[in-house]
Amino acid sequence: MRKAKPKKRQILPDPVYGDVRVTKFVNHLMYDGKKNTAFTIFYGALDIVKTKLSNEEKSALEIWKAALDNITPQVEVKSRRIGGATFQVPMEIRPERKESISMKNLILYARKRGGKTMADKLAAEIVDAFNNQGAAFKRKEDMHRMAEANRAFAHFRF
Repeated sequence: MRKAKPKKRQILPDPVYGDVRVTKFVNHLMYDGKKNTAFTIFYGALDIVKTKLSNEEKSALEIWKAALDNITPQVEVKSRRIGGATFQVPMEIRPERKESISMKNLILYARKRGGKTMADKLAAEIVDAFNNQGAAFKRKEDMHRMAEANRAFAHFRF
C-alpha cells in the first residue's frame, strides 16, 4: 500500500449502559447524523424486548447481545478469479467485520419488516434473532451454506 493505514477512531460508550457495542450499533442505525433519534429508537426497542420476554431472567441488553451472537456469521465467500474462471472461495471473517455484518443485517431486516415504528420492528427482529429465527438468522445460515457448498475451493485462499 502506498499510504499508511488510517487510525482507528475511538468510539465512546453509550450513556445508559456504558457499552461500546451499543454505540457502534446506534451508529449503524443512524440516518443523517441524527444520533439522538437512533438512541431513542434503540432504547425503545430494548424496552419492548423486555416486555415481550419478561419471563427471561436476562436483561434486555443481554438478550440483544445474545441475538447478535446468534446472527454473527463465521465464514463468508469471496469471489476470486483464477485463470479466467471465478470461484467463490470460503474465507474466515475478521472479528470486527463479524460484528459489523451482524449489526448491519439486524438493522437491514428490521427495516424491511412490517410494523408500526422502527422500535417495534427492531424489537421484533431482536426477539426473532434471540430465538434463532427471522430473516437475519436465515441470512447467516445462507452464508454458512454457501461456504460449505464451496469448500472444495478453500485451497484458493489468499
